[in-house]
Amino acid sequence: MNSNDLQTLAQLLKESRHLAILTGAGISAESGLPTFRDPLTGLWANFRPEDLATPEAFQRNPEFVWQWYVDRRKMANHVRPNPGHHMIAWLADRIPKLTLITQNVDGLHQAAGSPEVIELHGNIHRSKCFLYGHPIEVELVDENSIKPPECPECGSLARPDVVWFGETLPEKELTEAVSAACSADLFLVIGTSGVVNPAASLSLTARNLGATVAVINPDPGAAIRGSLFLKGNSGKILPELAAETWGIDPSLFMK
Repeated sequence: MNSNDLQTLAQLLKESRHLAILTGAGISAESGLPTFRDPLTGLWANFRPEDLATPEAFQRNPEFVWQWYVDRRKMANHVRPNPGHHMIAWLADRIPKLTLITQNVDGLHQAAGSPEVIELHGNIHRSKCFLYGHPIEVELVDENSIKPPECPECGSLARPDVVWFGETLPEKELTEAVSAACSADLFLVIGTSGVVNPAASLSLTARNLGATVAVINPDPGAAIRGSLFLKGNSGKILPELAAETWGIDPSLFMK
């Protein structure tokens, strides 16, 4: 990582009036949570996520798809937010306005204390009914059952409240994310490849409207033309950024 880029970003952060942050699977991977693109193991080794995370797959075999998500939910329940999550939560009280947008469904930003999170892809800890999207209370979901419960309102089967392949992003959340991209003066892209639309277009919208875009990612291929790029894991870079900007001891975020 170039120290000059860190200093530049620190100055921009100190001056920012509206910071927007987009996070992806990389920040959760630092907590030990496998990404959606990691090879599946065990019972699921012969399947691709694209074959399981679709409405069609659920219609063919709802119990099988439900059980896969039960396993994914259990994995999410056994990891903890890392310093990157904690620093982002801490930032909410340091910046006049912060909008946090995530492609992740694991709830780790909320667990770290972020007060408001725009979840573009839903949340794996919530359930809704397949036919009409009625919310299903957590108390009705037995994690030890391989069968999805029935919706008490309409009788259709419960499914995870996440966005599957072939489905559109939730309109309210997408509208809020686009609005943030349009008004932010600084836009951070953390732990995401930035190639999957419509989320990928958010940083470009921000840049085209005059915001500075900065990317934090260990993969140089995630860099965006015309933007700052800080190579490395967010769990290391974000605490260093707090130290550079406000003189905060990075160990504060290692909870």
